[in-house]
Amino acid sequence: MKTISITIVLLLSCGLILAQDKTPMIGDNAPSFAGQSTLGWINFPGDYSGKWKILFSHPADFTPVCSSEILELGALQDDFNKLNAQLIVISTDPLVKHKAWVKSMETVKFNDHDPVLINFPLVADPDRIISKEYGMMHVTSNSTKDVRGVFVIDPANKIRAVFFYPMEIGRNMDEVKRTLLALETADKEHVLTPVNWQPGNDVMLKASYNDSLTGDPVDPNVYRLIWYMTYKKTH
Repeated sequence: MKTISITIVLLLSCGLILAQDKTPMIGDNAPSFAGQSTLGWINFPGDYSGKWKILFSHPADFTPVCSSEILELGALQDDFNKLNAQLIVISTDPLVKHKAWVKSMETVKFNDHDPVLINFPLVADPDRIISKEYGMMHVTSNSTKDVRGVFVIDPANKIRAVFFYPMEIGRNMDEVKRTLLALETADKEHVLTPVNWQPGNDVMLKASYNDSLTGDPVDPNVYRLIWYMTYKKTH
């Protein structure tokens, strides 16, 4: 009986670790959290109801690659605002360091841009609670080197895209923006976007084997390369 009890405890413990170590995936509800940020206390996702939300995570403040990313986001923040998207940055350093980092970055000219005010929150996660909820840290490790995720979350709080980057490689903010535009287009027009799609390019329609039994599309705005690759003109 003692052996059985120990086995059950071990299995439950392993199950708890595995559950905590799971990275939220596409289609999952985005984990909620609350915390201090450079713009005050925030409750996620409640404070951003009806908006797209893009979470960027960082292993530490005053790091070169992360600083370049936040400065680029600062230059693009008006574009994301027009797309009804809220930018939120999470870093594992404390709030006082976040504020000093922001104050410093707001003096930097970057990529031929004048210095910009960073009007999106940097959330303090010194206890790594948020980072672990989003599966960016192993529960058995205190290393923050892998806290380099991007989560695109829709107005219904569903995760729609996930990116992970190593600490040595800067993230491509144009690709994050393109992904958001593609998701908004797909949702609004009930279409698909093909490889290398850019706003204004033709989109794709869902296909089934029955399409192989029909003739060419009647709609002049629709054309087919083969039955499983049907496009719709956007202009």
